[in-house]
Amino acid sequence: MRHVLVTGAAGRIGRAVLSLLASRDIAATALVLDDPGDLVAARVVAGSAGDPVVVADALAGVDAVVHLAARPAPTSGTPFEVFAENTRATFTVLECAGAAGVRRAVIASSYGANGLPWARTFSPPAYLPVDEALPSPVEDPYGLSKQADELTAAMMARRHGLTVVAVRYPFVGGVEERLAAHARTLTEDPARGVRELWSYLDVRDAALVALSALGVDDGRAHVVQVAAPSTLVPVPTAELLRRYLPDVPVRRPLPGRAVPVDTSAAQRLFGFAAQYPFEDGSGPAAG
Repeated sequence: MRHVLVTGAAGRIGRAVLSLLASRDIAATALVLDDPGDLVAARVVAGSAGDPVVVADALAGVDAVVHLAARPAPTSGTPFEVFAENTRATFTVLECAGAAGVRRAVIASSYGANGLPWARTFSPPAYLPVDEALPSPVEDPYGLSKQADELTAAMMARRHGLTVVAVRYPFVGGVEERLAAHARTLTEDPARGVRELWSYLDVRDAALVALSALGVDDGRAHVVQVAAPSTLVPVPTAELLRRYLPDVPVRRPLPGRAVPVDTSAAQRLFGFAAQYPFEDGSGPAAG
């Protein structure tokens, strides 16, 4: 891997990916709607990830893709904009990448693909910990767009022999930028974290996931969940589940503050293990 295209490169995860690539002396092309002027990239292309002309230009000299560009929530535009723009961008980036001979891509899916975070009336998950096979009662345009993106990835693998890893990211942030405040909110009222099962991932781990997933090269599509191993709430998980999800079957023990999100598929596929737990947030976890 010598040169990576990063779409949505000015976003939270995008900037972290660019920094990580630079630290490893891997060239990056950044695709953004508007150039902010401070991106750590060998080249910056301004334009829409849904425009095949722009994307084809951005793919020049690239041998891998990290696709992060998206409207990040169902409230980030009208339902038509959220669904149509997200799905068009993913289709365009993967189709252009496959046609250009690129053989490895990572796309940002979302924990929201399971339909839990944005449902108008919350329905508890069918079982815990949640995994990639969880039945999804999705009823919002964002979650549906991520489901469609995962299907697009599977089609592109068949169509082009393109390896695509769709990563279902949870709540992502930096310690000072977002995680500390979110942890305080959930500690004060754990009920506010039920829909996301109190899960999170440090943005540095989010970037590590993207680069690690680019190491997969089997010509197939994969969907994986990632999250830090512990919840953001200083309450045992068993107590949280007893209090807020008492009727949901628990398929395996969740000791201590173990997050009720199954990340074993990511562990098997590319050795996922979160390195930046919120408790210190300053460096790789010990051991």
